[in-house]
Amino acid sequence: MIGGSPQPEEVVYLSKRRTPVIPRPEPHRSATGIRNRNRLLAALPEVERQRIEPLLDVIPLRLRETLHKPGESPSHVYFPGGGFCSVVAVLEDGRMIEVATIGREGMVGIAAVLGGRSPSSSAAMVQGAADICYRMTVDALKSELDRRGSFYHLLTNYTEALIGFIMQSTACNAVHTVEQRLARWLLMAHDRMESDEFPLTQEFAAMMLGATRPTVSLVAATLQQAGLIRYYRGHVTIVNRTGLEDTACECYRTATDLVQGVTAPRNTRSRSR
Repeated sequence: MIGGSPQPEEVVYLSKRRTPVIPRPEPHRSATGIRNRNRLLAALPEVERQRIEPLLDVIPLRLRETLHKPGESPSHVYFPGGGFCSVVAVLEDGRMIEVATIGREGMVGIAAVLGGRSPSSSAAMVQGAADICYRMTVDALKSELDRRGSFYHLLTNYTEALIGFIMQSTACNAVHTVEQRLARWLLMAHDRMESDEFPLTQEFAAMMLGATRPTVSLVAATLQQAGLIRYYRGHVTIVNRTGLEDTACECYRTATDLVQGVTAPRNTRSRSR
């Protein structure tokens, strides 16, 4: 467990054979509550939001569920109403590393906004469960984007912001310490789960950070001894958020400001510059 004794190095893999297939319940066609759930959809003008609502399936996000698999062309995009998903780069040998964290501030599946239908080497996985997620087919998304209305401009701005987020994550993984990166990831998860406690295993943390389990164990033990987190039986509790922010690198604030700026009020955005 995190904060325990180091274990032999272990590599985490993802392949088509090893990816669990989790059955979904039948989606229902109600999209009520959009205004209070996904911030991108809530930012749309009322007329566009009402037109888009019938195109959305409302489904739950289940922990460890794979939304997009490597080597497959996505058929849907997802607007989380809570929890969060990890977009991971998948290497040929099956190893993964997280490049983006997406919660109710965004959308999973920006390749569809860019016009891509080719199979991708990345995957999208649920790392924070939620009761509500709004799902749209790629065909419906493209039809709405072709209108070149507010939905198009909002998702274009979000896509640019998320690309910036991914670039920041790439730089972070290259130059910052595992301690800084783990603190950054915990803060991002804390923001999206809106709870001080959430699931986290040593294996998953190592996979997300591109580090070994012994390294993550030692770093997490340091954070725990400093009174910043508490870990017990696969759950982490944020004890001292201010201390975590001091420990994290600047990438947390930079990446967060990028995606939050898409739906922030104009006067808020101008003050943050």
